[in-house]
Amino acid sequence: MLPELIVFAKKPIYAQDVNSKTSDKLRLFSILLVLALCSSIILLILASVIQLIFNIEVGEHAIDDLFNNNSEIKIFFLAVIVAPFFEELIFRGPLIFFKNSKYFPIILYIFTIAFGLVHISNFELTTQVLLLSPLLVAPQISVGFLLGYIRVKFGLFWSMALHACYNMVLIVPLLLVKLLDIPLE
Repeated sequence: MLPELIVFAKKPIYAQDVNSKTSDKLRLFSILLVLALCSSIILLILASVIQLIFNIEVGEHAIDDLFNNNSEIKIFFLAVIVAPFFEELIFRGPLIFFKNSKYFPIILYIFTIAFGLVHISNFELTTQVLLLSPLLVAPQISVGFLLGYIRVKFGLFWSMALHACYNMVLIVPLLLVKLLDIPLE
């Protein structure tokens, strides 16, 4: 799987695989989900270590506000249904218009980076946050690349599903903590 992703990263092409069986698609989907989660965790740890070493304050994260002002059901609905649907429509949907273009690789990377940078709005916007934005949104950029890969390989539905599952794996433990009223501090 990794060699295939590296080849795609070096020279992205829009090549939809219409011959794979559903079981093969689900296998690749599962691998990409694990890769997305692992890469995000590694990049989050790296960002946290850098923040600790250099004593960098990035302020409150938008997830805190989301959890303080919404019910568990609404948070789940927004994070697992609404966000993946609209973000995939915006950032992966338009790729089809460039599938036969020599500029497809550039467009894919523009949408991938834009997807990541949009998530800088999850932080309090300060000069430090803006300067660190590539590091702070690196997890979203890496996941955006994997979402782009599955989108061009299997279609928009698959990128929406992968995005939804990724968000669900991250948000459900936090929702359980909130629901069970377990203090995190």
